[in-house]
Amino acid sequence: SAEYAVSPQSDRMGFRLDGPSLDHAGDYNIISDGTVSGSIQVPGSGQPIILMVDSQTSGGYPKIATVISADIPVLGRRKPGCKLRFEAVSVSRAETLRREQELALAREAASIIRCVLQ
Repeated sequence: SAEYAVSPQSDRMGFRLDGPSLDHAGDYNIISDGTVSGSIQVPGSGQPIILMVDSQTSGGYPKIATVISADIPVLGRRKPGCKLRFEAVSVSRAETLRREQELALAREAASIIRCVLQ
């Protein structure tokens, strides 16, 4: 529920966030398992890291959530210092948002093709 800021130590692999530290229920070193773009990992520092498009495919920090795929491009445009908050979204809503995004992109691509062909 807290506000976080994109850290200057962020890159295409991961966006480190500055904000309230998250406590671990247990040990923060876990057995590595699969990750996806948008996975939110919490290392020992308690400062979340959102894995981005060039991130590793597995990781050994606890994962607490995943940024929906429709929001990854939006997040990727955030610069260090930009503030962000998290909001719970159902799988159904996430899928709807992604479909709407893909439809908008398809319309834009078709518009560009029509302009080129004229």
